[in-house]
Amino acid sequence: MDEYKNLIVEAFGESSEDSDDDDRRQQLQGRREAQLVFGENPKWERISEIKGLSLCRDFLTPDQQSTLLASILREGWFNDASHNQAMRFGDLPTWAKELSTCVLELIRYSDYDPESVDTNTCQMDEQACVFPSELLHRVPLFNQLIVNSYQPGEGICAHVDLMRFEDGIALVSLESSCVMHFSRVENGVATNGKQNEATIKIPVYLTPGSLLLISGEARYQWKHEINRKPGFQKWDGLEIDQKRRTSITLRKLCNSD
Repeated sequence: MDEYKNLIVEAFGESSEDSDDDDRRQQLQGRREAQLVFGENPKWERISEIKGLSLCRDFLTPDQQSTLLASILREGWFNDASHNQAMRFGDLPTWAKELSTCVLELIRYSDYDPESVDTNTCQMDEQACVFPSELLHRVPLFNQLIVNSYQPGEGICAHVDLMRFEDGIALVSLESSCVMHFSRVENGVATNGKQNEATIKIPVYLTPGSLLLISGEARYQWKHEINRKPGFQKWDGLEIDQKRRTSITLRKLCNSD
C-alpha cells in the first residue's frame, strides 16, 4: 500500500520548500484532491455467479465521498431540479481524471503483492485480476463520463451498455445504498426493459463509496438494473432506507484515441 501512496504523490505532486506561494497553494490543493484515493485496506469481492464482475466496497471513505460530491456540485449540472443526468466525452473534468487514475492504481495494487506480479501486463492468476489485462494499457483508461442524481424511487431499467463503448466499465456509488440486479441476456439479445418473470436475477449490494467493475461476460452477456420501487430494494430481508443516490460511470468510447 505504501508503494501505491508513492504513486499518488508522483501523479499529483508534492509541495516544495522552494516553491513560491502560488505554486505551493496549487500543489497543496492538488494533494488534497489526490486524497480522493480509496478507503483503508480495500478488498475485492467476487460475484461468483457472474464472470467479470468485481466489487470493492471500501473504495472511498466518507470524507473522500464528500469531497467528490462537492466537486460534482461545483460543476452546476444539477442546479435545476429537473436535471438528473450529465454526460461528458473526451476531455473529462480534472476530478474525473483523478478518479480514473485511482481506479487503475487500485486495480494494480490493492488486492495483491505488487512485487509478485508484472503490473505492466497484469500477468497473474485469472482469479486475482479484477480487470482484463489488455484494458490496463489503454490511454486514457476512460474518456466518457455519466453522472446521475437519483431521487428516492428513481432507478434504471434493465439494459446492456451500448456497443459504442469498449469493454470495461467502472461505476462509483455515492450517498444512498441500493441493490443492482443482474440478469442474463436472453438468446444473446439484450431486450432492454423487457424480461421474463422467471429470469434469474443476481443481486449486488452497492454501498456508498463502493466501486463496481464490469467487464467480459458481465459487460456483454448480463443486463443490469436498479429498481428502487418499494419492495425491490431489500438486503438481508430488510428494506433499504432510500435517500438521494449519486452514481458515476466511467467508460471508453470505441475507436477513440
